[in-house]
Amino acid sequence: MRLKFLGLLLIFFSLPSLANIGDMPKEQQLAIKYIQALTHQDYANLSGFYNRESIFNDRTAGRKYTGKRHILQFLKRAHRGVLEYNFNIEHMFNSGSLVVLIGNYRYKGPGELFGKPGRIIDIAIPGVTTLSLDMTHERVKEHQDLMDYQTMADQLSVQ
Repeated sequence: MRLKFLGLLLIFFSLPSLANIGDMPKEQQLAIKYIQALTHQDYANLSGFYNRESIFNDRTAGRKYTGKRHILQFLKRAHRGVLEYNFNIEHMFNSGSLVVLIGNYRYKGPGELFGKPGRIIDIAIPGVTTLSLDMTHERVKEHQDLMDYQTMADQLSVQ
């Protein structure tokens, strides 16, 4: 009896954590769809999120790309040979059409991209991604990354 009660408590308290994407604000739903297209390297789907005025800005690295064509060219170069790429979102919130995602980007792929030729590297980079969205056209106005490149350097030094 006591075991059944504990089991029911576990089930009851775990249910709220299984939030449905449909329960999120529309801005967060769009942000999730965009991040999924980005991390799955789905360029056909991803191109629908950009237009000529869209900006992809990695502020920490000092890189900024404007327009669908330039952003997609950059992403295709950056993703070349990547075996795994995902974003583990630890926290997300929005203020209107500005969505903030906090978590870890995980990359697994060829070391050539990181100065480690002939090796497969596996890194998790803590970061914050902000998305300024055009909800009328369901597009990304600006994608901005702030990444912890010191943590990345530390991880690379032992691989």
